[in-house]
Amino acid sequence: MITRIVISALLAFALLSGVLMWYLQVYAYYEELTPAQVGEVVVLDDRAAPVRVAVSDLRAIDSDSSPIRFRACMRIEDAAPFEHAIEHENAEPLVAPGWFDCFDAREVGEALESGQARAYAWKLNEPYGIDRILVVMPDGRGLAWNQINLCGETVFDGDPAPAGCPTPPEGTY
Repeated sequence: MITRIVISALLAFALLSGVLMWYLQVYAYYEELTPAQVGEVVVLDDRAAPVRVAVSDLRAIDSDSSPIRFRACMRIEDAAPFEHAIEHENAEPLVAPGWFDCFDAREVGEALESGQARAYAWKLNEPYGIDRILVVMPDGRGLAWNQINLCGETVFDGDPAPAGCPTPPEGTY
């Protein structure tokens, strides 16, 4: 009898722990942002100067628990800023929580691979090792996320910054 009680308690604890871990990953740390919190949507031009992008219907989420949890969806109002914008060569969309239904990483990835969508630099190395990428879909939607760049991958692994990367801030690795 005692064995059954102990096993039942362990199973209940394991189930509760799993549900809690799932909740913390999917809901707990995310916060929906207002357009004012996101700030101005920009792309960097060929001189690395920010060029304002007119958008509407901006929805965004972020979390203080990680610099790569930012996701945003919007409608791009004007294509002119993208004429001289820096394209981001290594854009790999990161999955958003299921409840943030305007962002589909698989759809974005397929559109990028097929050449139907283009990825542009919104921010580079802000914070160090993290780029913000803005993708323009063929239907005029814009989707954005933060991802670790080559400088960040290398430095966060404890290696010296590769050539061409800015000097990492103190305490980065």
